[in-house]
Amino acid sequence: MSAKQIDFSKGSVRKSTLAVAAPMLVAQALNLLYNIVDRIYIGKIPGEGMIALAGVGLCFPVITLVTAFANLFGLGGAPLCAIARGQQDEAGARKIMTNAYFMLLLTGIVLTALGIALQKPILYLLGASDTTYSYAASYLTVYLLGTVFVMTALGLNPYINSQGFARIGMLTVLLGAAANIVLDPVFIFVLDMGVRGAAVATILSQLLSAVWVFRFLTGQKAELRLNFHGFRPDFSCIRKITLLGTASFVMSFTDSLVQGACNAMLRQFGGDLYISVMTVINSVRQIAQTPVMAISDGASPVISFNYGARSYKRVQQAIRFMTQLGFGYTLLIWGLISAFPTFFIRIFNHETALLSAAVPALHLYFFGFAMMAFQFAGQCVFKSLGHARMAIFFSVFRKVIIVVPLTLLLPHICGLGVNGVFLAEPISNCVGGLLCYVTMRRTVLLQLKEENEREGAS
Repeated sequence: MSAKQIDFSKGSVRKSTLAVAAPMLVAQALNLLYNIVDRIYIGKIPGEGMIALAGVGLCFPVITLVTAFANLFGLGGAPLCAIARGQQDEAGARKIMTNAYFMLLLTGIVLTALGIALQKPILYLLGASDTTYSYAASYLTVYLLGTVFVMTALGLNPYINSQGFARIGMLTVLLGAAANIVLDPVFIFVLDMGVRGAAVATILSQLLSAVWVFRFLTGQKAELRLNFHGFRPDFSCIRKITLLGTASFVMSFTDSLVQGACNAMLRQFGGDLYISVMTVINSVRQIAQTPVMAISDGASPVISFNYGARSYKRVQQAIRFMTQLGFGYTLLIWGLISAFPTFFIRIFNHETALLSAAVPALHLYFFGFAMMAFQFAGQCVFKSLGHARMAIFFSVFRKVIIVVPLTLLLPHICGLGVNGVFLAEPISNCVGGLLCYVTMRRTVLLQLKEENEREGAS
């Protein structure tokens, strides 16, 4: 193994998890900058920042849908790739990665065509008004033209991390994020392109990340190299990737569904102002949950590799550490957001009307945020060990069965209005998060304990 590659089979499980999680945290934080920096600059456009922010917020469900398909074949295949590596099956691991990229490219082309053709009815369905539509359409059209770059950068990077090259995975995002930070003010303000300029900067940055990923995975430093020589799609392999990736897809797709439902109800009960508020709250949530996502994503290859290597005690240690660290972090960030709400809101906009509406909404939305740690831990374990059906079920349960119905119903109850929209999330965190984690403990952890005892007895 090279000096930069992490050996998941040896040493401290905590150190292995943190060795992956730390650069992944940096990578995910930088990846977050792609859209967060856009919103920061867009919210500061003189005279139209608040309404422009609402327009870009309307694009979130579509952008999240693109991410969902990247996760379908990226996060769907990466655990299988890690398990195959743990079993010393390099040919199988390489086949998984190649078939996944084929599907990423194919899906990217289809999404581009459909998105551009249907963007107007989609945006109005998601809550656009005649005022916000022009901003939303300007951003989304450009973003969709770069869908293949997004799919390559987001979808292939997990295969770098699954090989233990966490620092390279971090650099993938660092290059693009740094470019976006530089290009955003140039296109938005210097070239006076406004919202469209933010989208151009984002797509050019994603192109840079995509080129970096592709060059590494086709170069000599990668343990598993991407090679399409003599390639023919293996639909059995694609089916396995898709089945496991459906969990990550459903998580992102249901995020898109929730965002669409929220925007539609906020448009009805609060108008464009509250769509701007939700855009800011979604941005704060993304900032807040990025570290806990990095913790679970850092534990995932450690869990998958050691499960494939039948080192069940190390799997249990990784799960325990991931859960404890995740809960401690989410408890801390919940306290900070509750104590300093205006600090987080002012990152995006300073207008008095938005601040007065956003502060109480932020308190409602983030109540019980620590319960999200249990959702992430449970989902991570189910995905990492190949329990696709359980991962899919709890993705659907929290968002589709709890959040969406509550988002549509609560505003009509007892005059809650927009407050009902913001209350749906904390209810789902408490109910869905706890049920997911308890089920994981009563099924997967018991099975691992039994397997460990059998290994010890043999």
